[in-house]
Amino acid sequence: MHDGARIGAVRGAKGNDYTAGVICGKVSRYAERIHHGARLTHPLLRTGPKGSGQFQRIGWDEALDRVAAAFRQTTGAHGAESVWPYYYAGTMGLVQRDGINRLRHAMGYSRQLKTICTAVCESGWMAGVGAFAGPDAREMAQSDLIVVWGGNPVATQVNVMTHVSRARKARGAKLVVIDTYRTGTAEVADMHLAVRPGTDAALACAVMHMAFRDGQVDRDYMARYADDPAALEAHLASRGPDWAAAITGLSVAEIEAFGALYNGTQRSFIRVGYGFSRMRNGATAMHAVSCLPTVTGAWQYPGGGALWSQRAIYHWDKTLIEGLDVLDPTTRALDMSRIGAVLTGEAKALAGGKPVHAMLIQSSNPAVVAPDSNKVRRGLLREDLFVAVHEQFMTETAQLADIVLPATMFMEHDDLYQSGGHSYIQIGAKLIDPPGECRSNHAVIQGLARRLGARHAGFEMDAMTMVDATLRASGWPGAAEVQAGHWVDAMPSFAEAHFLGGFGHADGKFHFVADWAKIGADHAGMPALPDQFDAHDAADATHPFRLVAAPARQFLNSTFTETPTSRKREGRPGLLIHPADAARLGVGEGGLVRLGNARGEVALHARMFDGLQPGVVVAESIWPHGDHVGGLGINALTSDDPAFPAGGAVFHDTAVWVRAAAAELPIAAE
Repeated sequence: MHDGARIGAVRGAKGNDYTAGVICGKVSRYAERIHHGARLTHPLLRTGPKGSGQFQRIGWDEALDRVAAAFRQTTGAHGAESVWPYYYAGTMGLVQRDGINRLRHAMGYSRQLKTICTAVCESGWMAGVGAFAGPDAREMAQSDLIVVWGGNPVATQVNVMTHVSRARKARGAKLVVIDTYRTGTAEVADMHLAVRPGTDAALACAVMHMAFRDGQVDRDYMARYADDPAALEAHLASRGPDWAAAITGLSVAEIEAFGALYNGTQRSFIRVGYGFSRMRNGATAMHAVSCLPTVTGAWQYPGGGALWSQRAIYHWDKTLIEGLDVLDPTTRALDMSRIGAVLTGEAKALAGGKPVHAMLIQSSNPAVVAPDSNKVRRGLLREDLFVAVHEQFMTETAQLADIVLPATMFMEHDDLYQSGGHSYIQIGAKLIDPPGECRSNHAVIQGLARRLGARHAGFEMDAMTMVDATLRASGWPGAAEVQAGHWVDAMPSFAEAHFLGGFGHADGKFHFVADWAKIGADHAGMPALPDQFDAHDAADATHPFRLVAAPARQFLNSTFTETPTSRKREGRPGLLIHPADAARLGVGEGGLVRLGNARGEVALHARMFDGLQPGVVVAESIWPHGDHVGGLGINALTSDDPAFPAGGAVFHDTAVWVRAAAAELPIAAE
C-alpha cells in the first residue's frame, strides 16, 4: 500500500500452506489494472446509435432512475420475465457476484442457468462421484504420480505446481499431462499425451481396460465402494489400447506406457481440469476419468484419488445473498451460454416465453466471451432491447449498452471468498477507495431495489454485515473471527474427503453406471458405462481442422487484456498450427491465416507449433475483438450448442477451415 490510496505489488500470504505465498504473475501486477487510466469512473448515457461508442456523463441518480424505469416499463408491457439480469465471475466474491440474484428473485425476473464455465464438469463429476468434493489438494505433495488432465496450472492455477514440485523433490513423483496441445504445464511434465479434442474418454477406458487385463484392479475396493464392477469389466473388454489409439491419435505404445504407470501407482492423484469438458461430450469424458481411481482403489490412499472442485465443503446458506427465500422455481431459466439465441428470439432458448427486453449485465463481457459472438452482437444491437452494463472498463459489451455504470474492483469493496482448488474461506476487506464514482455490485443492486420497490432483508445490509450473517448462518465463525485468523480451513477429515464412508450418491457407491436422466434432460444416446461418446463437431472435408480456444497465460478470459504487461507478453492474437499443416497450406511463421465456419471467420497470425496433432489448431485467447485483424475475435466461430446432458459451453469443440490470407484483409463477415 502507498499512502493508503494506491497498491504496489501483490503477494500471497506465506502462512497459507496451499499457496505458500505464491500467486500468478498477472495478479501480482494487479496495480496495472486497478490504477489503469482507462477505467470507467462515471455513469454514462448512450447518445448515438447502438455500438457507436457515443456516450455522455450523467449522475448516479439519473442512471439508476433510467435503469429502474426501463425495468418497470418492460415488466408492464411484457411481464417480469422479459427482464433478464445477467452475470458471471468477473468478480469472484459471493456477496458482490451473486447478489444480483436477490434482485432477480425479489422481482420475478428471468432466472439464469450458469452454464458458461462449470456445467459440463458438474454433470460428469456428479454422475460418478455424487458430490462436489474430493481429496485435499495439498496431498499432491504426498503423491507418487500426479496426472493433470485437461488443465494447465502453470497458467491458470499456479499453486498446483507448488505441490507437484514438492512431490517430485520428496518422493520422485512423476507428472503426466493430458491435453490437446503442449501447454506450459506439459512442457515441464515427465509425460505428455496430446490427444485429439474430445477423445479423453477413450483414453480413460483403455487405461481401465489395461488395469483389468493386467490384474491391477482393486476388486475388494470396488466390491465395497462401486455399483457394478462386473458390468464395467465386461464393457471394457473390447476397449483396449488399439481401439483407443485409433480414436485419440496416440500410439499404442504411449497408451500402454501411461496405463502401466497409472495402474501401477497406488498414490496417484488426478487433478481434473476444465479444458476437456468444454465439449459436447465433455460430461461423459469427465465421468470416465473419475472412474479411474475407483478401478485401482487410489481413493483410499494419502495422495491418491481425484479432485475437480471442493465447492460442496463450504455448505453455504446463501439465503441473504441470493434471496433464496423469495425464489419462485416456476420462473423460467435462460441459458447464459446461449445469450445470442436468447436475444435473437430463438423459441427453444426462450424456454417458450416472451423475448427479453431489458438486461442488467454485471461481472461479465458476453459480447466477447460468450459463444457465437456474431449472434450475441446481433441480439445486443436490437433497438427494442434496453441494456445496462456495470463494468470496470469500456468493454465490447459496454459499448453496446444504453447505460454504463462504473464498477469497483476487489480491493475496493468488502466480500467473502471460497475456492474450488483449495479449502480456505477468506474475507477480502476493502483496502482502498475506488476512483471517481465507482460503485460496488452490492451498492448498485441496493440502489435499484429501492427504486423498484423490491423487499428483502439483504437489501438493507452493507456488504460486511452480509458477510458476517452468511458465515454464521452457514455454521462458520463470524467475520471478525475469520479476519483475525486470516482464514478458516474448511477441509473435512481424510476419511470424508476420500469417501471412505461412501460416495455422494444415496447408496454410498461410486457409479460406474451413470444415470444421465437424473442429471439433465438432454441425455438421449449418452452411454451409461464409461465410453467414447461421438457427439462433437466432427471435422469433415469442408472443415478439416478441430479448433481449441484455450485460455492465454497472461489473460483471464477477457480480464487483464487491458494491462500493458499482459498484452506485451501475449504479443498478438495467434494460431498454433502444426508445421505439416502450415506447409500444406503455404503458410509461414507469422503469416496471416483465415479460419472459419458457418458462424463467421477470423484472421490470426500463424505460429508454427509441433506440440499438437496435425489437424488440430489452437487459438489462445480471449483477445478483444478489436485486437484482431478484421475486428472479430475467436468466439465468432464457437457454437452455442449446449453440451450433453444439462447444457454448458463447448468452446473447444469447433470444426473450421483454415486458409492462407493476404496481408490485407477486409473486415471479417459472418
